[in-house]
Amino acid sequence: MFKDKRILITGATGSWGHELVSQLLQEKPKEIRLFSRNESSQVAMMRQFSDKRLKFIIGDIKEREGLMQACQDVEYVFHLAALKHVPVCEEQPLEALKTNVLGTQNVIDAAIYNHVNKVVYISTDKAANPSNFYGLSKAMGERLIIHANTLNTDTKFVCVRGGNVLGTNGSVIHVFKNQIAEKGVVGITDLRMTRFFLTIEEAIGLLFKATYESIGGEIFVMKMPTCTILDLARVLIEDSGKEDVEIIELGKRPGEKIHEILFSEYESASTVHYDKHYFVILPSIEIDGLKEYYASYKPVEMENYNSGENLMNKDELRTLLEEGGFLS
Repeated sequence: MFKDKRILITGATGSWGHELVSQLLQEKPKEIRLFSRNESSQVAMMRQFSDKRLKFIIGDIKEREGLMQACQDVEYVFHLAALKHVPVCEEQPLEALKTNVLGTQNVIDAAIYNHVNKVVYISTDKAANPSNFYGLSKAMGERLIIHANTLNTDTKFVCVRGGNVLGTNGSVIHVFKNQIAEKGVVGITDLRMTRFFLTIEEAIGLLFKATYESIGGEIFVMKMPTCTILDLARVLIEDSGKEDVEIIELGKRPGEKIHEILFSEYESASTVHYDKHYFVILPSIEIDGLKEYYASYKPVEMENYNSGENLMNKDELRTLLEEGGFLS
């Protein structure tokens, strides 16, 4: 699918971008354009990969003209760029709106203008029944991406929604490891908290699958294992070998949920089982041929997809962390 193709990745210098580039290069593309506003991260990636097929572009998705130029002759766009940290988006909602919503519309406009084949938007579990501004802005981005399939264009737009990816920038894994090593104390906002988790390698593999198989207008929802944050902390403490590490409860931050969901009660009415890796949420708006294409797929019987159910035990969690290279 990607052989001899030109690909644009927005927000390309983050953890998702690193793994995406690594796996895309194996597909023998003609060119991968890495679009981000972080100069130092671009230089670091340039040195890390040292591949002539990579073209680094300093730019911000809030600036439409730069995106228009970056999209020229591109066949696939992976839209990763976003403000992602919940407290930052709560404190600076206008910046989150400009990047996550208006920036996404700029990506849509640039893709349509340049006749891109397909745009893949990377979303989050926090977009399902959002309780914070980050989730709200990503949900709005999803709606813009889905709606773009109703416009007069041959470009196809699809969303992929997942939970937490282990080891990404700002991941709780790194936070806990640093706290264990430096303070001997692990802070958890609420001891009842659960989350969806997946390794970055698995997440990018599933992202490719959705890219290959989507027809445009749907939201692919990754099926992901879940665990309690308390068990995650305990496994990391046990692995450290340190004794007398204390776990303290800090209290929930604004906008935080005890349990995340990957699709809501409202969305479950239009969600189908796709395969062992994915659910697919069909839009409420009419997109030619989409509902007919999925008519034979089995509707879900779940009220929602909740991180508080079917939790991994500590042994299963330890195995997941070992596979991701996070245990010694």
